[in-house]
Amino acid sequence: MHQMSDEEFERAIEEALDGLPPQFLEALENVAVVWEEEPSAYHLGYEGDEWGDGAPWSEADDEGVEPWNAAAVNDGLRDATGDEKDGEGGLSGDRLPDDLLGLFDGLSLVERADGYDEDGPAVITVFKGPHERCFGDRDEIVTEIGKTIIHELGHYFGLDEDQLAAMGYE
Repeated sequence: MHQMSDEEFERAIEEALDGLPPQFLEALENVAVVWEEEPSAYHLGYEGDEWGDGAPWSEADDEGVEPWNAAAVNDGLRDATGDEKDGEGGLSGDRLPDDLLGLFDGLSLVERADGYDEDGPAVITVFKGPHERCFGDRDEIVTEIGKTIIHELGHYFGLDEDQLAAMGYE
């Protein structure tokens, strides 16, 4: 596992973006590329109180629930709220998916064709922790960030998971 500082990870994203084919970048309109340390409950598709009391959101809430600590959950050291584990709790013993390297959140170009009112940008989020855990060195992380961004851009262009997999961007 190769760990990077936040600044190193940002530079890795910049390098990956610089390595993308120019036609991809030229076709982007109102799309932001951001990064997060770990996927949140929102990114994993959980809404409202599906987590129950003590939902592990990315920031402490009004009731003092501590931030989501996905890396510690995956390491088996803490439960989803960040408390030390006593053999119980956490995501019912489940690990978070390290295969969620990125996420596209927004309307694809196909969906925008039906009347896009430009409320806000589409967002491609790249997740630092899963990249660090899944890939062995900086060069491999940069390469995989590029693949992640291309995969998420595929969703922006209207491609589904099967089409992206057929193109080699699983």
